[in-house]
This record gives sequence, structure tokens and C-alpha cells, in this order.
Amino acid sequence: MAFSIDSPSSRAGMPTRSLFMVELLLALVLTRIPYLSVPFKWLESYFHEVSHALATLFSGGIVSHIELYPNGAGLCVSQGGWPVLIGFAGYFGAALWGLLIFHLATWAKGIRVSFSCLGLVVLASIVLWGRDLLTVAILLMLALLFLLPLKLSHSPLLTFALRVMALMVMLNALASPTVLLGMPGRGDAAMLAEQTWIPAWIWVGVWLLTSLTMLWLCWRRVDSANQVGPQKV
Repeated sequence: MAFSIDSPSSRAGMPTRSLFMVELLLALVLTRIPYLSVPFKWLESYFHEVSHALATLFSGGIVSHIELYPNGAGLCVSQGGWPVLIGFAGYFGAALWGLLIFHLATWAKGIRVSFSCLGLVVLASIVLWGRDLLTVAILLMLALLFLLPLKLSHSPLLTFALRVMALMVMLNALASPTVLLGMPGRGDAAMLAEQTWIPAWIWVGVWLLTSLTMLWLCWRRVDSANQVGPQKV
């Protein structure tokens, strides 16, 4: 059946169109379940703050540390760098990370490498930017989220889980900026408005469009692959 995780297309790392829609619906439901959705909010928040950190380093600044909180919020403490790039990078970067993870999840032969690299990136963040016990504990849980499934490297459930995880990151990156509309004078959008004189709602709109574009690119990848038949990668 088209919905089978073990279909020929999914065994090659690429889901069928129908399975992709199931994964998207599942990701949407999981992001709305209280408590169960929290670790995945941490995941989006982590990629958000890491994107701030990377933008800071790229623009010549210094990153002191990152902080993650139980409610899914986060903070990147830094000095220097280009404020506009740093402020924009958070939500944009989270959506981009989600797209990257989805592409890695469709690379069947590299699934173990993908999980390993993501886990090592999180562990490196602990060493470089983890300072408080709560943040370190959350990062350790995120690292385990990537590293523990390596034992299932030959199971189609692994690629299924990683694709759903990627979609959840993009969906959270889509939903998170809308909160800023109810927080006048606060958040990345307000900071960018002060720096550029472009209204905060426009920045929020750009982030929403970015996340929607990333989701659309995932669909295009799946749709194109299913037009030419299952890929062997």
C-alpha cells in the first residue's frame, strides 16, 4: 500500500507522496500535543540559537554561551557581529536546518552518518556553548535523540522518524515567529525593526514565507523522486 513505511520508495530513503502527507500530518499533530511536543520544541529552539551563534561567528562576533529553557525558549549570548544577520538567522536557520535534516533522511546509505553528525554537532555545542546545568541536560537529551536510533540503522522506521523530526522542526519554525506579533517591542523581529526601520510584522512574514518554502521544497523533492521512480542512493 502507498502508506506503508516499508514501500520500495521509502526503503530507498524517499517516501511516496502519500507517505509524505502522512508524515506531515503526524508532525503537525505531534507539535500540538502538550508535554510530548516539548523535546521537539527544544530541537527547534536549539537550531534557532545555534543559527544565531553561527551568524555571530560568521560576521566576526564572539559567542559566550547559549541557554535553553523548559518551555522551549532559548537565548544566545554573544558580543559583536552584524546585528541584522544575527537577528534574522534564528528563525531562518531553524527552517533551513529542518530542510537539511529532511534531505539527509532521504539519503538512505548515509542515514547513520547523518544521525551521527547531528549528534556530534549537539555534543560539540555542549562543549563550546553549554554553561548552565539545565541547558547541558537538554542538549544531552537532544544528542541522545539523534544517537540512540543508530541501533536501528537498518530499519525503515529510522528514516521515517528522521523525516518526521525534520518536518516538526520546520513546522515549529513556522509557528514560533507568529508569537512575536503579540510581543510588541520584544524578540528578534523588534530588534530587526530597530536596526533597519522595517516593521516587525514584515520580518515575521519573511520568516513564515521561509518556513513554507522549506516545506514546499521537501514536497518538491518527494514529488520529483516519485515521478522518476524510486531512487537508489
